[in-house]
Amino acid sequence: MTDTKTRGVTRTVAAPGATITYDVREAAESQKRPLMLIGSPMGAEGFTSLTRHFTDRTVITYDPRGSERSVKEDAASHVDPDIHADDLRRVIEAAGVGPVDLFASSGGAINALALVSKHPEQVSRLLAHEPPLAALVPDSESALAACKAVAGTYDSDGWGAGMAHFIAVTSHEGPFTSEFLEAPPPDPAMFGMPTHDDGNRTDPLLGQNMITCTHYEPDIAALKSASTEIRVAAGMKSGRQLASRGAHALAERLGYEILLFPGDHGGFLGGEYGQMGEPEAFGAKLRQVLGG
Repeated sequence: MTDTKTRGVTRTVAAPGATITYDVREAAESQKRPLMLIGSPMGAEGFTSLTRHFTDRTVITYDPRGSERSVKEDAASHVDPDIHADDLRRVIEAAGVGPVDLFASSGGAINALALVSKHPEQVSRLLAHEPPLAALVPDSESALAACKAVAGTYDSDGWGAGMAHFIAVTSHEGPFTSEFLEAPPPDPAMFGMPTHDDGNRTDPLLGQNMITCTHYEPDIAALKSASTEIRVAAGMKSGRQLASRGAHALAERLGYEILLFPGDHGGFLGGEYGQMGEPEAFGAKLRQVLGG
């Protein structure tokens, strides 16, 4: 399958328990390092707008296992960042484009940290954008409990209830108080979510990655000693939400100054999944950080 304007050439690579789908949009005779754009569980579709800002680079995108086109043998199994990191390693090797510059957002940023801690030779520069590292924020015990509660709501009441609870947690400003943790989850109807439970428990976000992603603790020593140049970013409009606080906590642990990017957690989105960020300003900022 080919779409030279956005995805390029679509390929697959086999991994234990899954088949990973990725896309390579080649820039002819480019002298610039290939750029990989990743999220998790968000797939390649979410980077359609951002990809258009890098027509002078070979760009690689992919769908994490269990998301969109990348299928797992056990659809309900949990996936941790180390498994995702191994999938990323396989994609880079199969594409034959390494080492890459890597822009990684949200759960993708956490998976990228796992990759760099084990295979720094595959990544020249990493920009980790808003990793929701609940284990690193000052109120980690409460933050982790809030994330567990989201997974618990999904397990007991299904997708609509779980997603409503997820929105409440991820949009919460500042530390998680006992009052927040003790409050009942919001009514999914408030967010236009279905109130019935369809019985499905294979959602990539709520069922497969929610706990393993937010509970991940990066190997700070390995990251500090890695050959990879690491930068950490947060959205200018993200306030004190968990993913932004996770980014600040990571930057502090690594001893780096945080970079501020346009928009909020989805600042690079240009209408994908119905979300509009600030893709023009975001793309320009990313080009600046990557050196053009």
